[in-house]
Amino acid sequence: MRVTLLGTGGPRPDPVRQGPATLVEADGLSLLFDAGRGVATQLARAGVPIMDLDAVFITHHHFDHIGGLADLLMSMWNLGRTKPLPVVGPHGTGSIVNSMFEHVYARDIAYRITEESHLGRSMGAPSDFIQVTETLDGSTEFSGGVTVRSGRVEHGSSVLGFSAEEWSACGYRVSTERDHVAVSGDAVGGLDLESLAAGADALVMCAYLSEDEIRSEDDRFLSDKIIAGAPQAAGIAATARAERLILTHIREKSDEALERMKAQVSEIFPGEVIIGHDLLSIEIS
Repeated sequence: MRVTLLGTGGPRPDPVRQGPATLVEADGLSLLFDAGRGVATQLARAGVPIMDLDAVFITHHHFDHIGGLADLLMSMWNLGRTKPLPVVGPHGTGSIVNSMFEHVYARDIAYRITEESHLGRSMGAPSDFIQVTETLDGSTEFSGGVTVRSGRVEHGSSVLGFSAEEWSACGYRVSTERDHVAVSGDAVGGLDLESLAAGADALVMCAYLSEDEIRSEDDRFLSDKIIAGAPQAAGIAATARAERLILTHIREKSDEALERMKAQVSEIFPGEVIIGHDLLSIEIS
């Protein structure tokens, strides 16, 4: 199994970090988790043809996690994909995808289909091959024994008073016979996250703020209740007894600050700590 961090930034535009997106390759499958800004280009830079993707999993609907989804799906369609593509995510994923095709890009789709017809060729709509599934606690089975289990994670819904229908977030666990990788999305501890991460060979976890940056009550609220900072991520990984912690969704920092963050995390989490950067590829065995 291999994990490639396609985008390790967050909502703030960052010159060195694209939007959140993680590729997990397992037994010949290419599985994408989130589709932040630049994801299609990052896949090309990583040498992974977008047509080879076997499924897309969305953790939640903040714009930084789905900002590149339309570009990715429309690019696949424009290149002629007809092979079914599962798109899995929490409540509301279907309406977002449908809006892309029925409203945002409806004129583009009609234009290209008409153009192909004018040239004597047929072209289906992108909705013909994209298969959306909405779930918070399901399981997706692939050939070769690869399983992706989803679970609900806490990303502000409780403290902000949202119902599961109004706002929900998923984490995922990719499993083969040998390896297990958990992807937290944006989360703090609680709900199903510890179960998804339990004993994982690697936990890909958000770490927006370092310990140094948690200076105010607002920072503490953000890191404890909305999206984990580095010390919170370290505690979650330690409790789950994960073997490796891969930190992503990092706010812009100097190299020196990143080194300090790694040292802070290592004081809490005894396993291997990896500070993510775009296009970093990690072999899991």
